[in-house]
Amino acid sequence: MHKPGHRFQAQDRLADGAQYIGGRLAKGTSGRTHAVVNPATGEEVYTYELASTADVDAAVAAARAAFPGWASTTPGERSDALHRFAAVLAERAEEFARAESLQCGKPLKLTREFDVPGTIDNTAFFAGAARHLQGQSAGEYSGDHTSYVRREPIGVVGSIAPWNYPLQMAAWKILPAVAAGNTIVLKPAELTPLTSLLFAEAATHAGIPDGVINIVTGLGKEAGEHLVGHPDVAMTSFTGSTAVGKRVAEIATSTVKRLHLELGGKAPFLVFDDADLEAAVHGAVAGSLINTGQDCTAATRAYVQRPLYEAFVERTGALMASVRVGDPFAPGTDLGPLISHAQRDRVAGFVDRARGYARVVTGGEAPQGELKSGAYYAPTLVADAAQDSEIVQAEIFGPVLVVLPFDTDDEGIALANDTPYGLAASAWSRDVYRANRATREIKAGCVWVNDHIPIISEMPHGGYKASGFGKDMSAYSFEEYTQVKHVMFDNTAVARKDWHRTVFGDRP
Repeated sequence: MHKPGHRFQAQDRLADGAQYIGGRLAKGTSGRTHAVVNPATGEEVYTYELASTADVDAAVAAARAAFPGWASTTPGERSDALHRFAAVLAERAEEFARAESLQCGKPLKLTREFDVPGTIDNTAFFAGAARHLQGQSAGEYSGDHTSYVRREPIGVVGSIAPWNYPLQMAAWKILPAVAAGNTIVLKPAELTPLTSLLFAEAATHAGIPDGVINIVTGLGKEAGEHLVGHPDVAMTSFTGSTAVGKRVAEIATSTVKRLHLELGGKAPFLVFDDADLEAAVHGAVAGSLINTGQDCTAATRAYVQRPLYEAFVERTGALMASVRVGDPFAPGTDLGPLISHAQRDRVAGFVDRARGYARVVTGGEAPQGELKSGAYYAPTLVADAAQDSEIVQAEIFGPVLVVLPFDTDDEGIALANDTPYGLAASAWSRDVYRANRATREIKAGCVWVNDHIPIISEMPHGGYKASGFGKDMSAYSFEEYTQVKHVMFDNTAVARKDWHRTVFGDRP
């Protein structure tokens, strides 16, 4: 396993605390501490003071003070700052990759090839997008009046990010907000604050003014709820479970603030009988095990048309069994641990309960030996569960794929839609008409065809149904962080006088 010296790098870099307020690191004032634990070893790598509600107030005040100056910058100035930011991130890519692997247990090859490059690309995208935020062209829609639409920043954004992709989720929330001229206070998950803090620090180094980006690291019940309900926060963006999302929405309504929710998922993986079986098998393993299954878009329910069902189960089980589980910092590792022992036990509970009504084809246990101290769980394939069973309907958030058969196309699409969630899905077929029907009828924010999991900065990410509303990434995300204003000019003095006479009569 990797050496525990990684701990001291984190402690030294963030020695001044885990709050980033007004361009400076600071210690929390709650009087309670929290430890970041490497889930691969159980080792504490960073201990910090949690944020109090007073720290949240200070961060919001810093963001509010910075807002007028940042909102008044030109799109070109914001674009230049974000381009510099992307360059700083690229220079520090290895540091970010290692910190992300350390706090999350992600394989280093995943953070190097996916998380960090994706974040840099997203920063570059919003650097360009900052110069393309437009209203609508002027026009005469009512007599002698000219109208146009302005898009303006909203104000202070309060965002809450999850622990599964801490760096990318911080970027997805911070970048469109600041590119549009807003300022932001982000609360990362208390389990994984390291890269969010480094991200804000890098933004300052790139020349983004103090107070534009602030980080408060505290507990959801205290710091998170206070941030959502804060009267000076104009918009809340939350990514996390549907249950917590409902609570966030409840609090946000008290101040009638803008709300953006990206919630849970239970993505179907629909394999028609004309699909390329080998491609579907490899896609199912990659799509279900990405980030150890801790991904709202991960393939979790594979529906396979009956002629391919048994072959799919056999080959998928064999391929899963060959996945290399181990030390995230080892070059050959495919799959790291879950985020915590508590999460591992939660995943194991789903599988253990399913043994009474389904078939565990492979996996279904925690590895022993040198991996015993970590939060590891073997890649697991479960077959023959009923559609209404817990393991099919509930979000597991672990390396578990459930496979069920279907007969007709109508049945397959109906089963794919038969959960409360609608974040992502995929359809596998060589028939373009069949695939197109699936993309049209599956109720999800993203439907891949003959692939599962890729995302790109230019296209939106967000859900249907209980998976929330609002988009991350893309120009659609950018617009989420603006408000629309109608401006109307009366072009003639005569028109003003006529309007006055119409409303008030001939009084002078």
